[in-house]
Amino acid sequence: MSARWYFDFISPYSYLQWHKLRDVLEARGIQPVPILFAAVLDHLGIKGPAEIPAKRAFAYRHLVWRARRDGVPLRFPPAHPFNPLPALRLAIAAGCAPDAIDAVFARIWAQGEAADSAEALAPLFGRLGVAPEALADPAVKQRLHDNTRAAIAAGLFGVPTLAVGDALIWGDDAHDFAMAVLGDPALLEDAEMRRVATLPEGVRRG
Repeated sequence: MSARWYFDFISPYSYLQWHKLRDVLEARGIQPVPILFAAVLDHLGIKGPAEIPAKRAFAYRHLVWRARRDGVPLRFPPAHPFNPLPALRLAIAAGCAPDAIDAVFARIWAQGEAADSAEALAPLFGRLGVAPEALADPAVKQRLHDNTRAAIAAGLFGVPTLAVGDALIWGDDAHDFAMAVLGDPALLEDAEMRRVATLPEGVRRG
């Protein structure tokens, strides 16, 4: 079964899962789909992890620890959160090719460079065969908008998310589960999986 992997370059969790996915995209039928995560947060009316001060400090330290444990190069960019639109548009202008996505992720999260402007991304344009003005191309902007609207319509609530059919499997920490479901979607159809997916709410705040 094919799958869509929704991600945003602003997300270090997307970067960590990318390291696990990039070499199996074709074999597992996974299509990378860049989206603007901020639009998802706005739609849901919630804050991102980096917008909650105590959670932000914890998450950053935990990410450094996880990357060291897993042998993944990680260096945070100069500021975070940052405006990911130029990086997202660059990936789309480059056809969302794995090499292009890899190059953008590496510049931000392995090299720790800024990616919040065309100027910051300048070293990548020639390498990826993309002209700087492509970031302002209406077709590129529309593709990002369409990707994001499709993610919202699918019920997305976080990045990275692997969509397998109607199932949304969120987070790098759920990677093994995502691969298991991609290999056997019937895993979600046994009695207990179906029961917990429709479990009644005992109480609701507000």
